Amino acid sequence: MKAAVLVFPGSNCDRDMKVALEQAGADVTMVWHKDAELPKGLDLVAVPGGFSFGDYLRCGAIAAQSPVCKGLVEHAKRGGYVLGVCNGFQVLTETGLLPGALMRNAGLKFISRVVPLRVTTSVSAFTEGYNAGDVINIPVAHHDGNYYADADTLARLRGEDRIAFTYETPINGAVADIAGILSDNRRVLGMMPHPERAVDEGHGGTDGQALFRGLIGQLANA
Repeated sequence: MKAAVLVFPGSNCDRDMKVALEQAGADVTMVWHKDAELPKGLDLVAVPGGFSFGDYLRCGAIAAQSPVCKGLVEHAKRGGYVLGVCNGFQVLTETGLLPGALMRNAGLKFISRVVPLRVTTSVSAFTEGYNAGDVINIPVAHHDGNYYADADTLARLRGEDRIAFTYETPINGAVADIAGILSDNRRVLGMMPHPERAVDEGHGGTDGQALFRGLIGQLANA
């Protein structure tokens, strides 16, 4: 199973993402944001967390205009899988691959701690390693993680079972406490918490392992 991790100026979770994917069995290539094309034969593209371009203008907005994001969008439109975490989630909303927007946290403070998440659906390659209703502990580290969607979009996300994760307790003002959502074909996941920071006992917990193992296992057997 072949995966690529995009790298922007200011990315700081790209190596963590690479390690998490490799531990799950993926062959991973790092791809610089100025590359106009993605490697051939990719199954998954991961957009990591960090502060791409210093979060200037709007989080993820400048990164979404990078040459590599044209290939990212084309990959997704072909039915390829995409995982965007934290700043990566912001990039996915800026490219239009996922609906809604990520705004400043309601308390206007950076939040960095381990939080309990509820797995809302297990019907996706990303969440099949869990059971719907499971509560897992995953780190968050964001200042702009307040997910917003209008009433019609929220109703569609709920009606189509596309809310992947919710915060067990409100932390940032996100509508319906949403922590992660899926695309309409369920092959693109954006989430604010960092599962790649919860794949090793040294991290203090391994609740992120099931996401990567389930995803890589399904793609390897596709």
